[in-house]
Amino acid sequence: MKVKFLEQLKTDYPWLRFREGSKFTFRPPKTIVLGPPEPFAELLALHEVSHAVLKHKDFRMDVERLKMEVAAWEKAKELAKHYGVDVDEDVIQGELDTYRDWLHKKSRCPGCGLTRFQTTDGEYHCPRCENFP
Repeated sequence: MKVKFLEQLKTDYPWLRFREGSKFTFRPPKTIVLGPPEPFAELLALHEVSHAVLKHKDFRMDVERLKMEVAAWEKAKELAKHYGVDVDEDVIQGELDTYRDWLHKKSRCPGCGLTRFQTTDGEYHCPRCENFP
């Protein structure tokens, strides 16, 4: 990641703390962890900054997490224009696929393989195995 880019982020978002780590992530409410150097590091950093700007903290239902990820990527695309960062849709969709795959795996019933639904208490239910009418 370019030093000038990081310095500009620190100037533009003085309320955020930036630190190095093993992967790019946002630690609410104000810590951005910057992962190792890679070709799209600046785009990934903008994605994490977007979580902070959008005030993402937690989610009750798993599908809300996916919605937060999509919203953060949309914001990151806006920010990328301002910072002159290239946006690669393949990278974005690849990142989103990790959450889609996670949600799909989590929602599969281990008993019969049917897609379960999640209720507001966070529990998953299988319409086949739990004999819903």
